[in-house]
Amino acid sequence: MKRSREKAAAELFAVLYPRLAGWCRRLVDDDETAHEVASEAFTRLWARWTSVSEPRGFLYVTAANIVRDHWRKLERERKAMQRATVEASVLPPTEQTDPSVRLLVQALPERLRIPTLLHYYADMPIREVAMLTGRKEGTVKADLHAARELLRAHLRRSLDHIQ
Repeated sequence: MKRSREKAAAELFAVLYPRLAGWCRRLVDDDETAHEVASEAFTRLWARWTSVSEPRGFLYVTAANIVRDHWRKLERERKAMQRATVEASVLPPTEQTDPSVRLLVQALPERLRIPTLLHYYADMPIREVAMLTGRKEGTVKADLHAARELLRAHLRRSLDHIQ
């Protein structure tokens, strides 16, 4: 029994790890961190192997949560460095000068961020996103629409600020 469990896990790892690590790489913009996130997601899956009915979804949702924690840590570090090296009045807030889509997605409320990451960055269909998040398909569509509108408005403000 244990042998077949290990074989199934190894096969799943061989199939899903490269794509999961690539998805994480696009989110964190660093190969080493991406591999750490993907590896941690697999470690957490392995710990719950017998109770997880949808391993692929579990991996992506877990990785999204780990990435969110990574982004939060980076933001805390950035703020600490800014406080230590520059007075607040010298530079305008970063959110007005950096229209990076990754940063904008990071700033979305979690209700909108998770479906956005799963649908647009992990290429999951709306039906699968709905199943993984426990929401109705119509709710996921509405959340994705709301996320796009927020991103569009923020990008417009950022571009207007630059011009």
